[in-house]
Amino acid sequence: MTASDRARELLMIAAAAADSKQAEDLVALDVSVPLPFADVFLLASGRNERQVVAIAGEVEEKLIEFGAKPLRREGRTEGRWVLLDFGDLVVHVFHEEDRMYYSLERLWKDCPVLPLGL
Repeated sequence: MTASDRARELLMIAAAAADSKQAEDLVALDVSVPLPFADVFLLASGRNERQVVAIAGEVEEKLIEFGAKPLRREGRTEGRWVLLDFGDLVVHVFHEEDRMYYSLERLWKDCPVLPLGL
């Protein structure tokens, strides 16, 4: 099983939005096999709390404009790790220090990386 077309479409919109706010180290992981609740994780980093919040805000705004509905959002107040859950797509925007600490890429290393074309 691989990520759905809908998840890939949401991924491209989210990645472009994150990139427009100078997000760093964008990585997309196909988590459809090990996880029953999501197809794709998008990981992005910001250099400081303000940038993390700006990236998350832009991603959320663009996905809502596209018609996706956020199921859950967490971490916006602190600006260290913002999680945006859109069902098929879960976006993680990290402060670069927290991303290194939690190392989700290592945790999900067996999942295929999806190309972003940015």
